[in-house]
Amino acid sequence: MKQGIHPEYMVATVVCACGNRFETMSTQEELHVEICAVCHPFYTGKQRLVDTAGRVDRFKRKYQQADASESDESPEASEAEAPEADAAEAETAEAETAS
Repeated sequence: MKQGIHPEYMVATVVCACGNRFETMSTQEELHVEICAVCHPFYTGKQRLVDTAGRVDRFKRKYQQADASESDESPEASEAEAPEADAAEAETAEAETAS
């Protein structure tokens, strides 16, 4: 191994978003993580949504708006088709009476 080119290996404190702290070895003094063994669903056996930067909320808003717009479009589409159908039937009826 070459001397003087490797970073210093020291005791590091790992801080989780849940508040858990533990020590390990690293080249940095402090590490910040979003999830650890104390709060991870695999180790705890509890299902929990890990919302990073509002992604879950953004997903819910996106698909709530999509569901609302689909339900709004359906009645409009059927109303738009109805006058055209009535006009076509009226023209057919006029053509039959003219014959």
